[in-house]
Formats: sequence, C-alpha cells, structure tokens
Amino acid sequence: MAKNFSMKDRLFNAETLGQLGREYEAGLPDLDGQSFSQKALSGVAERSLMECLDWFADCIEPYLADDFLEMADQIRAIMPPPLDPALKDDDFGQFIHAVPGVLAVRHGLEDHREVALDLLHAATQRFSMEFYIRPFLNRWPDETLARLERWATDENYHVRRLVSEGTRPNLPWARGVDLTLAQTLPLLDLLHADDARFVTRSVANHLNDVTKKDPDAVLDRLVAWQGLERQIKKELDWMTRHALRTLVKDGHPAALLQLGYRGDIGVKANIEIAKNVLKIGETLSFECELVADEDLPVLVDYRLRFARPGRKSGEKVFKLKQANAKSGKAIRLTKDHKLKGDATTFRLYPGPHEITLQVNGVDRATSTFELIEP
Repeated sequence: MAKNFSMKDRLFNAETLGQLGREYEAGLPDLDGQSFSQKALSGVAERSLMECLDWFADCIEPYLADDFLEMADQIRAIMPPPLDPALKDDDFGQFIHAVPGVLAVRHGLEDHREVALDLLHAATQRFSMEFYIRPFLNRWPDETLARLERWATDENYHVRRLVSEGTRPNLPWARGVDLTLAQTLPLLDLLHADDARFVTRSVANHLNDVTKKDPDAVLDRLVAWQGLERQIKKELDWMTRHALRTLVKDGHPAALLQLGYRGDIGVKANIEIAKNVLKIGETLSFECELVADEDLPVLVDYRLRFARPGRKSGEKVFKLKQANAKSGKAIRLTKDHKLKGDATTFRLYPGPHEITLQVNGVDRATSTFELIEP
C-alpha cells in the first residue's frame, strides 16, 4: 500500500462507489449507477471520512421520495443482502452501506422515530448503525432504550451488537451520548452471555470505556456475571481481561487481583539497558530479572516515560511477559524496543527518558537513558 494511501481512500474509491452505484441503479430506475458513482467519487478528496457518508446521502437524495415513509421503503429495497447471520465474528460489512443511517437521522429523527428505528434495525444487518443510533438515544432516550432492550435478544447478532456498541461511552469517531450506567449496564447484563464474539467483544470494549470513570462498577459487574454462570468460563475470562486492559496498564490493584495477579508478594527485580545514550530511530535493548518470594502468576509490563517540550513528560505502558513465577527462581527477560522517530501516534523528542519494570501493577525497577537527535 502506498505510504499516503489513507483509510478513506481504501473505503471510498472507484471500485467501492461503483458497487454502490450498481446497487442503487438496480432499485431506483431513474438513477444511472455510473453517473452516481462518478459524482460521489468527485467529492471524496475534499471531505473527511465521515463527511463522505453525508455527501453520498446528498448524492442519492434527489432520487428518493420526499416523504420519509416512502423513502424508507425505497432505502430497504436498495440494501444489499444481510451479512451472513451464521458467522460469529469479523464480518463488519462495508462502510459504503452506512448511508441509510445518515438518511434515517436526517429525515426520521424528529417526526418518524419508529420508522427510522425500524430502518436502522434493517441497515445494521449490512453495516453497523452505531453512529446513527446515538442521535436517537439523545433525542428520545426512553423510547430508544426500550427498543434496544428488545434488540438485545434479537436473532441477528449484528443487531445485538448494536445495543452495546451504540451505547458505548467513548465510541470512536462518534458523538457522545448522555446516558447513565443505570440505563446502560442492564443492557450489558442481557448481552454478556452472548454466543457471538462480535457481541462479547463489544461488551468488553464498552466496559473498558466505563473503567475510565467508574472502575468499581465494572469490577462489581464482572464478579456478578461470574456468579450467574450464564457465560462459558473461558469466554467470560477473555471478556474480563479485555474489559480491564486499561486498568491493568494503569496498575489498578483490584483489577489485577481480579485477574489473579497479586501485588502484595515480595518481588526483587532489576533492569539493565545496553546503551544509555540512543538516537531517535535506534533500538532500546534491555534485560531484566525478577525473583518472587512465593509461587504466583506474574504480569510483567514496562513503562516508558518520554521527554516532552517545556520540561513536560509523557508515559506509555507496553506488554512484556505473562508467566508463572516459582519461589526464589529467577525469570530473565530481554526486549528490543524500536524508538521510531516517524510513528504516526507518538512523537519522540530528545532528552532524558526513563524505563520502569512493572510487575503485577507494582513498580519494581527503574533505569534511565538519554535520547538524542539522529
């Protein structure tokens, strides 16, 4: 893939928009698919990814009825077949099929709520309507939550996933929703025992969002679900690890203890860096050793503290090892960490840096190094 080939380019191009044009042409006799796809493609470059979806809706609107009830029927008629309901995961569909959500919000939010929600129910079986259910939750919270409660037991797992994903506190790219835990956690109670990983992953991601504001609520819920024994233990264990991943990175004692990692056991540790002065772009190589006073599972992470302009600093936690420590027996670990100067999400600056070895959420050893310009 070319270096500057963006996600937008991959999702919205001549091939995908040509497909959309053919789908629309088959159900709307006045629409020429090729002309539609050419017009839609002409507006992609100047717009963001989400703005493109609004643009595609603009392009199709002239071919749809002004009356939303009739429009909703037309939109259903041009939808592609539903995604395979027999699958359990990794069947996301195509972003081009998000357009019905734009139109449902644009024309159904105020005066045709129930028809618009019916349309989202159908559309989410082609591509998730997680962005478009949220305006309804904000405008009609009680009515939309009642609908989601029914959808939590829908036969289609894409519909069930929408219940969790659409109500997430921190859904990426999406507008916020003004919901309380008292409104959303009962929905997750209905979904946590789902047999589709696509759904349980969403539930775990939802809980991970919640941990950033109310860790205790998540820890209590996970314990309650364990007691219910409605979900297969292996799956619930996976959900628990995934839901607590941010708390684990932060060294949250109760979260680590819930995963079986005790922080109250004595652990002796050291860390040695191969080179104490490194250029941006070089590799930080280090060795560490830890010895526990008792037999216990250990979760070993390392935390880098980065220099920032203006005497500020930033931190990031990285995974190193999960292991079972034996009393008095050393565990030796090595790691090569590339200090990329061109990372897209994290810029490096010259200055003093620090690496800390974290065992079961407790800092056990620290070393420093200097980062200089290449």
